[in-house]
Parts: sequence; C-alpha cells; structure tokens
Amino acid sequence: QVQLVESGGELVQPGGSLRLSCAASGITFSIYTMGWYRQAPGKQREWVATITRRSTTDYPDSVKGRFTISRDNTKNTVYLQMNSLKPEDTAVYYCTANYASVYWGQGTQVTVSS
Repeated sequence: QVQLVESGGELVQPGGSLRLSCAASGITFSIYTMGWYRQAPGKQREWVATITRRSTTDYPDSVKGRFTISRDNTKNTVYLQMNSLKPEDTAVYYCTANYASVYWGQGTQVTVSS
C-alpha cells in the first residue's frame, strides 16, 4: 500500500520560513519523480516544485528563488524548504509521487499571516 505522509505545515509570519517533509512508503522511492502542489481556498490546485530521480528540479515563477525541493533516498523522504513566505503562499500543500502511476498525500496546511 502506497502512503505519502506530509508534515511540517503550520502558521508562520510573512517573511518567515518553513520546511515541509513527505515520507513515502510502499514504493521504490528512488525511481519516482517527486513533487509538491498546493491548493488555496477557492482556487485550483497549483504545481509548486518537482524533483526527478536524478535530482533535477523545476519550479514555477511564483516560487522560484524562494522554495527549494530536495530528496533523501535513504529516508524515502522529499522536502520543500520555503523561505520569504508571503500571505499568498497560504494553502494546503500536497506531496506527489509519479512513475507509472501518480500518488498523492493527504496534505499539510501552511498559513502565512501576521
């Protein structure tokens, strides 16, 4: 059974930082492309970051330079380091694992507010 469990979401002030984690089980983690998406209230789900099996990364312009995705294949975990957070980064953040199928986690809430 595939499980993706996100953690690390919380309330943070504008300009602050957070690191999200996603622990995977039930998959051969090292061969999967891992990603992060987010969904804010009333908005469509938005792609945030991707890291391939070879650790090639990609980001949309909205987070480029502020967010960093990384992976630890020894821990079957992908991370999202978020710096210079803005109120518009407030959303539920989801982890994904993509190979032959795409799997989604349950999400973790990030709230950026003073």
